[in-house]
Amino acid sequence: MKEKKYLIIGAGGTGGVIGAYMAQAGKDVTLIARGEHLRALAENGLRLERIWKNDSLNISIRACTEEEYLGSGARADVIFVCVKSYSLAEVLPLIGRAAHCDTVVIPILNVYGTGGKLQEELSALTVTDGCIYVSANIKEPGVIAQHGKICRLLFGRRDHRTDDRRLQAVRDDLQASGIDGIYTDNIQREALKKFSYVSPAGAAGLCCDATAGDFQQEGPAREMFIAMVREIEALAGAMGIDLGEDMVEANLRIMKGLPPETTTSMQRDVCQGRQSEADGLVYEVVRLGHRYGVPVPAYEKAAVRLRERTDQ
Repeated sequence: MKEKKYLIIGAGGTGGVIGAYMAQAGKDVTLIARGEHLRALAENGLRLERIWKNDSLNISIRACTEEEYLGSGARADVIFVCVKSYSLAEVLPLIGRAAHCDTVVIPILNVYGTGGKLQEELSALTVTDGCIYVSANIKEPGVIAQHGKICRLLFGRRDHRTDDRRLQAVRDDLQASGIDGIYTDNIQREALKKFSYVSPAGAAGLCCDATAGDFQQEGPAREMFIAMVREIEALAGAMGIDLGEDMVEANLRIMKGLPPETTTSMQRDVCQGRQSEADGLVYEVVRLGHRYGVPVPAYEKAAVRLRERTDQ
């Protein structure tokens, strides 16, 4: 099978890390970026600071604007969509024009159910669901800080097939790049399991002004985090999704492995007055609770607190 051409839309903590490891491994990868971050990437490459190892990698990687990519006539075999949920609508035209008839689109977003919504807009393409376990952010233009060792990317078809050779090749390329790539037969379950971590971490973090260190020890922040995970578990049950494990125990294990100062991107965005994914990570859970008749008092409290903060 010929080498696949990868396009990564979004060069932040998620797309930047994926692109860095794949480019370091010699894969054909292009990052779509903007502004000062793009200028730094184009001039100096990408520096990946691995905080847990106290080292960094300087990686040569192709980076350009949407217009430059489309103007080159290139077409991607695999498109990783690594933007925030509120930016999805604006990247739809790029996805459609950068794809060919056999392109696979893999959204890697925090908000549950993104793949299905994208598939409705991109009916001619194969759109999977996906999620990633990684803690990273743009430290400065051209520099991505990866806080912990974990980098696990799960993706799959909603029809549960695992015989798609395109996706098998993606899995192999990710694993060859040092990323724990998993082509799963139950991506809905895996994406909701990820959501049961990132949504409570962000919502409780905002509500309690907490970092990972606060969740790692007994106290109000940890109690709220646990309550929110239990509410997601209850929603999963109402939706007919068996998560297969105790998500409180699983998510506390993840939290334990993070540097104490770690926060979520949603927390950072809200605290800095930027647009955030609060609608999909907080308010959507309240809406789902109403839809399925599941009480979500911890999320309702967080929603009130979030409105207070953003209305100030």
